[in-house]
Amino acid sequence: MEEFHKVRRLPPYVFEQVNRLKAAARNKGADIVDLGMGNPDLPTPKFVVDKLCEAIRDPRTHRYSASKGIAGLRKAQAAYYARRFGVKLNPDTQVVATLGSKEGFANMAQAITAPGDVVLCPNPTYPIHAFGFIMSGGTIRSIPAKPDDDFLAAIDRAVRHSIPKPIAIILNYPANPTAYQADLDFYAKVVAFAKKHEIIVLSDLAYAEIYFDGPPPPSILQVPGAIDVAVEFTSMSKTFSMPGWRIGFAVGNERLLAALARVKSYLDYGAFTPIQVAATAALNADDTAIAEVRDIYRRRRDVMVDSFARAGWDVPPPSSTMFAWVPLPEAYRSLGSLEFSKLLIEKADVAVAPGIGFGEHGDDHVRIALVENEHRIRQAARNIRRFLASEAEAGQKVTAAHASA
Repeated sequence: MEEFHKVRRLPPYVFEQVNRLKAAARNKGADIVDLGMGNPDLPTPKFVVDKLCEAIRDPRTHRYSASKGIAGLRKAQAAYYARRFGVKLNPDTQVVATLGSKEGFANMAQAITAPGDVVLCPNPTYPIHAFGFIMSGGTIRSIPAKPDDDFLAAIDRAVRHSIPKPIAIILNYPANPTAYQADLDFYAKVVAFAKKHEIIVLSDLAYAEIYFDGPPPPSILQVPGAIDVAVEFTSMSKTFSMPGWRIGFAVGNERLLAALARVKSYLDYGAFTPIQVAATAALNADDTAIAEVRDIYRRRRDVMVDSFARAGWDVPPPSSTMFAWVPLPEAYRSLGSLEFSKLLIEKADVAVAPGIGFGEHGDDHVRIALVENEHRIRQAARNIRRFLASEAEAGQKVTAAHASA
């Protein structure tokens, strides 16, 4: 039977191939150190869980909630933006609560995309940035992921040569998977370009609070006038270790958020109200819990960089996010990221995410997530050291055999 049209537009999900191999290895008793999926392993702060338990005992919270988020939650997000970025938002018209930033991006794509619309998207990048628009009938034009002059030149070329003219530019800094960071000067140039050409800017700021070196990552909305063209997406998944709670936000331009809210009103009634109440408590608290999460990821990053280097695989230290974006070892470049990721599971009992899953320009890298504790990261490094040593020894034996022949 022929596949449905929208399903045909989606390529095979490469992460699923790694997941199947990982499950099969575990079924055989292998102890897989899973550094693949960006699924935070840290517990949600106790005070947030306690607030959930308190709210859930009130039967009034068991009814349908508000699609765009309860008023208290939207006010708390606006207060966070004022406190963290110095950005003033109207919680009634410039804040929409989403079921995580992923859902927010996908429904924004549904709201603004007409068949054939062109969207400029970094490559490599988080898959929903491209496929949200592809599923909505749009066309993706890839641009560089690094926030530099090449990026700015690429969006200029795209506007001059794309027919029809692009409707939107996707930004994601700190970036998943590359961990690139942008500064306000870069954002200002993008905003000026977007205003000149009447293009929407959609900024994914899910990793705003997971940073290690340098100043805190800025919001594009800090640029004067950015709110005229931009919407920004954030998430509580990483900041407060709440991935399964599915709470995120879209903030910024009123017209775009009204379109998002209208689409959402047909699709959902919002997150369960007690979850929204607990999320409100998290946003209104001081930054103690956020700082603790950041420190844990920093320590894990440092352990990974050190232990993997000792194992013979250099990991560029990410300055932010919970990921390292790591070039394949030289001897394995010809394999590509998917086959190398499979080999790591089979030979080293370590799972990573193949870079090809984030776009064709990511195929010479893998993404390694900081989602296991320091002991397990060191264990992964020991496994990788043995794997690389055994493969090198096998290669030397083959070379020696050929020489003697």
